[in-house]
Formats: sequence, C-alpha cells, structure tokens
Amino acid sequence: MTVNTKTAEETIKLGEKIGSYLKAGDILAMRGTLAAGKTTITKGIALSLGITEPITSPTFTIVSEYEGKLHLYHIDVYRLDSCEDFVNLGSDEMLYGNGVSVIEWSEKIQDEIPAKAITINLETNKDNSRTITITNWPYGDLQ
Repeated sequence: MTVNTKTAEETIKLGEKIGSYLKAGDILAMRGTLAAGKTTITKGIALSLGITEPITSPTFTIVSEYEGKLHLYHIDVYRLDSCEDFVNLGSDEMLYGNGVSVIEWSEKIQDEIPAKAITINLETNKDNSRTITITNWPYGDLQ
C-alpha cells in the first residue's frame, strides 16, 4: 500500500491511522533517509495510543519508551554498529514484549527484525512531499 502526504500534518494523521490498528507485539520497521519523516509518523502513532508526551527522535538515547494504551518503544538504531549492539539493548523485550516497537533505520539490524514486522518506507520527493510505502500490513485498508 502506498500513501502520499504533502505536509507534516498529513504524515502525522497517517501515523494516527496506522496506530489505531496496532496491537501488542506489533513491530514497525521504518526506512528512509535523514528527515524523511520517520519520527513525524511516529508522533501520529503515539497520539493514537493516547501518549501526550512530546515525541522526539531517540538518535542519541537510542530507545525512548512511552506509556499509553500500549507501551511504545521508539528505537533509532542509526548510531549502532551491529545487530549485537541491538541485542545488548534488550531487543527481546522490545521485539517480543507486550508493547509496540517502532524502529527507525531498521535496515541496519535487518537480521534481528522478525518476518512479521510491518515495513514503512518513507521517500522524500522533489516537491518535499512524501511517498510512504507500507508492506506486510495485516489489517486491511487504512480507512
């Protein structure tokens, strides 16, 4: 499924739609260049989970956790050197626990990402809009 968004607000709204379907144990593997909108879409997911705290990129903290209707792990693996670094962070709890995991730069740890993960690829277009491709989506059409 492919969705085009023209503004950050539209990208957040898409995140809210995505988040409204999510269940405990869901994993979202995000891919996209720097500033493609990975954290922006995560803001919408967090809103749909009832999280009111500001969502910022966890580039330096690597993992940010939030409590809402479901526990949200917001993970940015950009600065990790290996899959082993991710495992040492406690990946089992994040990937197989009772929360939702959003992983930015997931391609860096592809070997650790379960096959059931929902993949979200964000591309920035010349007009600054986004083309967002969602694969392995188990919940039907986003309405």
